[in-house]
Amino acid sequence: MRMTRGSIARVALLTAAFTGFISLVSGGTAAREYPLRNVGDWTVAASKDGKGCFLTREYESNGGTTLLFGVDTDGTNRLSLLNPNWSIKLEDKLKLNFRLSNSSYPAHFAVGIASDGKQGFVTSFGAKFPSLFATSKTLDVSRGDVPVERLDLGDAKAAIRKLGKCVDEQRDSPADTGTAKARSDDIPKDPFAPTPKAKSKRQ
Repeated sequence: MRMTRGSIARVALLTAAFTGFISLVSGGTAAREYPLRNVGDWTVAASKDGKGCFLTREYESNGGTTLLFGVDTDGTNRLSLLNPNWSIKLEDKLKLNFRLSNSSYPAHFAVGIASDGKQGFVTSFGAKFPSLFATSKTLDVSRGDVPVERLDLGDAKAAIRKLGKCVDEQRDSPADTGTAKARSDDIPKDPFAPTPKAKSKRQ
């Protein structure tokens, strides 16, 4: 696939967006404590940087497929699928067809990713995608005429509702990024105040 300046930027953005999830599944602690919530077969958790939340679900099909769907506090989202049998290489540029039971996204741009012995892809959609995802029963992905995965979304509506609450909580109470540093004890309240004159020894 020929790379344009726009597609190069999208690769960088999608790869960076996936980094938050990598931190989460690698055992990192969320910047703001948000307990894992199980909603049916889904798990909801906050991203490590406190800027959003993720849904995860494991499927047994084809050696074990992991689905991840994340939403940030600014409203952006990304969808990832990972599988140990796939040969997608890191940062591969892909055109995949995504079909929910209520909408479709043909020839949609995606980027290759890898995590914990699995390969897959990450992509993003418009602002309406979470609500479409919530009311869909299935997600089918294909590469041209080749089927990639067919997934039952089951109780996605309840999971998306819990995901939205998690994102709202992160938005309302931003994480402490650690940029604020404690004041050093040797820094005076007013560094520009006149220096007191030393007392004369002759008194």
